[in-house]
Amino acid sequence: MALDNTNFGAQFIAKLLDGKKKLFFCGIGGVSMCSLAHISRLRGHEVSGYDRTSTPATEALEELGITVYYEEDASHIDGIDALIYTVAIPETNPEYSTAKARGIPCISRADFLGYLMYGYGARIGISGMHGKSTTTSMAGLVFTEAGLDPTVSCGAVMKDVGGYHRIGGEDFFVFEACEYMDSFLSFYPTLAVVLNIEMDHVDYFKSMQQIHDSYRSFINRTDGGIALVNCADDDVMKASQGFEGRLITFGVECDGAEYRADDITFVHGCGHFNIYHFTDLLCHVELSVPGAHCICDALAAAAACHICGGEGEAIARGLNKFRGAGRRMDRAEKDALCGAAVFSDYAHHPTEIAVTLSAASQMEYDRVFCVFQPHTYSRTSELFEDFASALAADGAYEIIIAPIYSARETNTYGVSGEALSDRIDALGANARFIAQFSDIADYLNENATKNDMIIIMGAGDITKVIPYLTK
Repeated sequence: MALDNTNFGAQFIAKLLDGKKKLFFCGIGGVSMCSLAHISRLRGHEVSGYDRTSTPATEALEELGITVYYEEDASHIDGIDALIYTVAIPETNPEYSTAKARGIPCISRADFLGYLMYGYGARIGISGMHGKSTTTSMAGLVFTEAGLDPTVSCGAVMKDVGGYHRIGGEDFFVFEACEYMDSFLSFYPTLAVVLNIEMDHVDYFKSMQQIHDSYRSFINRTDGGIALVNCADDDVMKASQGFEGRLITFGVECDGAEYRADDITFVHGCGHFNIYHFTDLLCHVELSVPGAHCICDALAAAAACHICGGEGEAIARGLNKFRGAGRRMDRAEKDALCGAAVFSDYAHHPTEIAVTLSAASQMEYDRVFCVFQPHTYSRTSELFEDFASALAADGAYEIIIAPIYSARETNTYGVSGEALSDRIDALGANARFIAQFSDIADYLNENATKNDMIIIMGAGDITKVIPYLTK
């Protein structure tokens, strides 16, 4: 079970840390935690932390002079002033539990991120059930090209900077705003971007009304600022009702939107299109990342930058340079032994799967082999038919289902990867369940060819298939 978020707020944390310098980050190598540790270091704190394994993110922190421990030990927190934790750690973690027992302030990642961002002039929070990381990556590059020198915190590796964060000036902070467990309600956007809304995280959200309420609360965190919302999404517009700040709309081929993408064509699956501000042509964009969904992400990034003062030419330049975010239709360094191109994608919701497979089908490979690892029993059970339909739709020649990645859960739902594979077969598609990663790789190398595409899909540890495929 995940730990709870704290809700101290920026002003309370500022008082809590007044004159205190030594911070310990529990889960320091995490996607967002590494950027928080880096920013804290730059602000003069003495930073140390723990994570389970050495990664490029932790190695980069060590190069900054930050001490990172790779074994749990309560002694690591001796002398610290506060502990910052990711809710993914267990309550039994010795650093966390000892800090709690000693009365050392423990602050959740989201709460601490809210505190850190509070010092930036314009704070652009990018939310939505899907596309947050891609849009945040795009916005970071576009803001940079526009000369706005943003500080960026992203949920995926930004290829143009080679990491999860970019340290820039203090005028613009662009950040990914995650809705899980209402983490984004700890943030302080001055510009709240909402890409899309639908049912997900069913272990936390129990109804669409709860989700609408959460996103409405996030929008209202701007305190009368600006909300940039996708007017083509009915649920987004429902969540925006009653907002008393400045509501700005964007939409793909959406008449009446203030920012609109139109005149769309595709080249090798990549969108080429114009962006209009009202009726004025803002810029022409030629993306190098495939998929119709990337047009919406690019439009949101462009609109956010334009609102903040970026010019059309610079916006187009940034979007045209964009080469993708980590694990978002990300091509592996090596092809499979059989010669097939290998891609990795984080898609773990039916909507994400559908748009990713649609994009893959436009990339001019002979066949697409999809390897999918369902993520969490609760999501797989609640959205079972949607998963089966998305995977069975046109796009993949064959679907291989791996065992469900349990994450924080136990299987009290009676759901399985085998059952999902059987259901996909029943819908007329070609699916099979294979339990072992090495066996998945062997099957693909025996059945795919050099003109095929293999896409490894899911939010768990399914990327472990890739070394078997390419060794």
